[in-house]
Amino acid sequence: MNHRTTKHRALTGGALALTAALALTGCGDDSGSGSKNTAKKPAIEVSGAYVPEPTMADMAAGFFTLDNKGAADKLTSATSDIAKAVTLHSTKGGAMKEEKSFDVPANGELSFVSGGNHVMFEKLDHKLKKGEKVALTLHFQKSDPITVEVPVKEATYNPGQHDSNASHTSHKSH
Repeated sequence: MNHRTTKHRALTGGALALTAALALTGCGDDSGSGSKNTAKKPAIEVSGAYVPEPTMADMAAGFFTLDNKGAADKLTSATSDIAKAVTLHSTKGGAMKEEKSFDVPANGELSFVSGGNHVMFEKLDHKLKKGEKVALTLHFQKSDPITVEVPVKEATYNPGQHDSNASHTSHKSH
């Protein structure tokens, strides 16, 4: 009887291990296929875009956030019909540096903020004034280009202090 009990326990233990392995494999397949679908296609949206009214006639900075609900991508360039060049920049330790591209993380965000990453509109065709809207097209490695209408705000604009006003203003202007 002892031999039968040992054999029964071994079979039961083996069956439980196999069931657990199959259950985990099933879970892995579900999340894996979802991850594979997500890994194939980024889902990028632009929010909070603005340009502070520049002090210089031929150059301005632009800020925004890229929200990605999909796979990783790379911001490779930007263009605008009001500037001969739009360049990508990072700022680290107070030093501004031109960048060739920025990684847009999967299921994450990439922020372009005052004192950090930003775009530079260079060789503007006119000095930008508060209230104008500027077309900015962002180009990616995988995603289709995204064009946004970027409002020119006062030079001292701080999105953290003006969020409620900004949303009311954008509703009125549409």
